[in-house]
Amino acid sequence: MEITNTLGRRKTAVARVYLQNGKGEITVNGRDFKEYFRGGVLQYKVTQAFTILNLHGQYDVNINVAGGGITGQAESVRLGIARALIALDPECKSKLRAQGLVTRDPRMVERKKPGQKKARKKFQFSKR
Repeated sequence: MEITNTLGRRKTAVARVYLQNGKGEITVNGRDFKEYFRGGVLQYKVTQAFTILNLHGQYDVNINVAGGGITGQAESVRLGIARALIALDPECKSKLRAQGLVTRDPRMVERKKPGQKKARKKFQFSKR
């Protein structure tokens, strides 16, 4: 029984993914992933790598995810699962890369600057 440990990140969300042979159970923070990610789109994002590679029901996935919002967490889980599958079988990397699952999305929220309202927005200028 081989256990693969990988990391996935998106915005401020970080997902630690543990992949092992099993029946296809996906657990996120101790709960079933369908209970944790309620939306159908989010559930699709989590299982997208298995769908592309036709590996449903072959691996149990245990995920610890923290930080960010629910969408960022789902996308960080997707990246972590893709990286774990590549660690097990490097041949599948080209299929996952073609669908954009291997690329980490580096976009983060820009910090607020002092003397400004937000990151780029300024306070209203008054001439008099």
